[in-house]
Amino acid sequence: MKRIVSVSLGSSRRNHKYVIDAAGEKVELERIGTDGDVKQAIRLIRELDGKVDAIGLGGISMYLYAGGRRYILDEARRIASHAKKTPVVDGAGIKQAIEGKLAGIFEAKTGEKLAGRTALIVSAVERYAMAESLLAAGCRLLIGDLIFALGLPVPLHSLRTLDRVGKALLPLICRLPIKMLYPTGSKQEEQKSAKKATRFLEEAEILTGDFHYIRRHLPEKLDGKAIISNTVTRTDRELLAERGASWLVTASPELGGRSFATNILDALVVAVSGRRPEELTAADYEDHLKKLSLYPRVENLQA
Repeated sequence: MKRIVSVSLGSSRRNHKYVIDAAGEKVELERIGTDGDVKQAIRLIRELDGKVDAIGLGGISMYLYAGGRRYILDEARRIASHAKKTPVVDGAGIKQAIEGKLAGIFEAKTGEKLAGRTALIVSAVERYAMAESLLAAGCRLLIGDLIFALGLPVPLHSLRTLDRVGKALLPLICRLPIKMLYPTGSKQEEQKSAKKATRFLEEAEILTGDFHYIRRHLPEKLDGKAIISNTVTRTDRELLAERGASWLVTASPELGGRSFATNILDALVVAVSGRRPEELTAADYEDHLKKLSLYPRVENLQA
């Protein structure tokens, strides 16, 4: 049986294990949270190296994108470097290949149109393909990178502006520890009522991107809003439904009561393909997920 493990800087309370049948072969998917402990994450990766088929890096993105360039987060690269044999992925393959199609999948499955609707993407440098797809669908973009990562209540409204800001700031941001940019450990379980961030979630009709950013500043009322995200547990789904959200769209299907993060879906494709991540194209990711019958989830939360 193949084994895939996601080593995450997130909360250990969100740990999960699930076995799937991948074209006749059993594959165990496991997520292990280290509660923000980078040293523990490194220890786990060292222990797993050479013993599992692929490792997902969770709670941190290795790659950020802007202006046609790819930037590498120093801390993520350092953590991943402790695997000498087993490939380590952060979900970038799934974000580029699948998340860039979620806007179109939402329209096809629901019959609703996104054109003219305000879509907030909480971190576009992490999910640039998703931001491009929302723009192509005719959405009015609210780009929240400065709001959610840096705590500055300054929304951006175009990818051109994001590219200019990214060119100036990303070389510096990539040197910062992830805990300064992203909720790790127990902070992923917190909900903050910081109005400077929550008000942008209230304004938008479509909430997209990393779910931990969304959940952390979730408004009390989500009446009619659609959520396009990932890493959503059963408890998260219930919370969204209770607050009135209409649709939930995730790149990964529901497996054992939750959608796994993009990094573990990425690791699954790497493992079953038997190829290195750098050898896989967007078409390869789509083909392998289709063979495994793993399709994005589009769910009516108020049905």
